[in-house]
Amino acid sequence: MPLVPHKNILTSLFILFCLSGCATTSQQQTEQSDPFESVNRPLWTFNWQYMDKYVTKPASQAYAEYTPTMLRTGLYNVAENLDEPATIINNILQLKFKDAAKSTGRFVLNSTVGLFGFFDPASDLGWLRKPEEFGEVLGVYHVANGPYLMVPVLGPSSVRDQVGDYVDRLYWPMAVIDFWPNVVRLGIKGLEARAQLADQEGLINDSLDSYTFIKNAYFQNMRYKVYDGKPPIEENTQEDDELDSFMDELDE
Repeated sequence: MPLVPHKNILTSLFILFCLSGCATTSQQQTEQSDPFESVNRPLWTFNWQYMDKYVTKPASQAYAEYTPTMLRTGLYNVAENLDEPATIINNILQLKFKDAAKSTGRFVLNSTVGLFGFFDPASDLGWLRKPEEFGEVLGVYHVANGPYLMVPVLGPSSVRDQVGDYVDRLYWPMAVIDFWPNVVRLGIKGLEARAQLADQEGLINDSLDSYTFIKNAYFQNMRYKVYDGKPPIEENTQEDDELDSFMDELDE
């Protein structure tokens, strides 16, 4: 595994320190901080009105239509299987040892009997995929999301999420995968994610403010993941109900 440049470690620690300091403010402020809205909004317009409309959506439709189902499922399984070691470590960091054991079993079985993850015999044994990211680990330890970020092409994120993604890339085997194979892996996951969104995109287009809708959906999804699908019950507004409907349809 390549060494992490010293300056990158210091940068990550500084960002985490700043995020931890933000945790003293109210939950609403920390969870939905958007100081860069003036930049994020144009980037959202570019992502949704141009990049998605003319590139991502047509590509995902073509991929879903012309790729044989078995091949498509297998490729996605391989891409997800490569994330399993990160899930193992992130479960351990959250002291979720039972989940870490299941993830270890999944990775070993699928990487061998499942032919490098192309098949998913682990699910047949009840060891279902349950990804865990380092950003979730930070959330469990009460590190705030930090400012909301709309990343060009990639979509909604946050400072905490970006730090988490950086750390996840340091785990084996991500750290030793070459650039282009990793691009293919991310491309497969992206195409599948966009294909799953096809039936719900009407909710985005019909919302009064698609930017705010997506931002709220992002923060709600992050909170859902941090609490393993069981966040504390809060009083819902009409907007929250719309988001719940959106998230439920994505899970189906």
